[in-house]
Amino acid sequence: METEKRHENIKKDNDCMKLQLALDSSNSQEAKRILEKVSDLVDIVEVGTPLLMKEGVKVVTEIKDAHPQLEVLADLKIMDAGDIEARIGLEAGADIVTVLGVAHDVTIRRVVDQARALSKQVMIDLIAVGDIQTRINQLDVIAPDYCCVHTAFDLQDHGMDPLREIQLVQSALNQTQMAVAGGINPEILPDIIVYHPAVVIVGGFITNHPEPRRAALEIRELLT
Repeated sequence: METEKRHENIKKDNDCMKLQLALDSSNSQEAKRILEKVSDLVDIVEVGTPLLMKEGVKVVTEIKDAHPQLEVLADLKIMDAGDIEARIGLEAGADIVTVLGVAHDVTIRRVVDQARALSKQVMIDLIAVGDIQTRINQLDVIAPDYCCVHTAFDLQDHGMDPLREIQLVQSALNQTQMAVAGGINPEILPDIIVYHPAVVIVGGFITNHPEPRRAALEIRELLT
């Protein structure tokens, strides 16, 4: 009981690392139900790619309307038509859109330009980038808001260790902040927060937990 009370008193602090909740379920009602339970504990809510594929960007609008206090990220994983696809997500109510780091520079620049025109933000997803060191140097010049070290879902069961990439990205970034995603839970989070990423992205540990709020509280406590 004492621990639960202490958890409930945890407050979000602008100086702390941001917690982004990834809603990757393709069931919008389930995703919204979970969000209702933890909305006061997260800073950014991510409308995940599976949910976007199933529901379209209307779900971005619905979540932003229901939770205007939260930043909403549309995980569009843009690969081409940067300005067009970014505008679709941003005009639907997203505060942040994602573009793949393996996309052409011109595509990424168009996403960034579109976001800047609408006073919104961009996160570059580094998933599947081969030479992280070289690519991060190129991307930092473009100056997106975030670069995300992302351990792919399909690789998490193969023991891929993201810490080496986190080290490389943190040391290379000058104009851009770092985000970290991929299988994050309380066991591995202490090793990640040593590098003080601006955003920690957690999905399954919270959304698949029998008590999502308790899971979110556990993550939030580690970030404070």
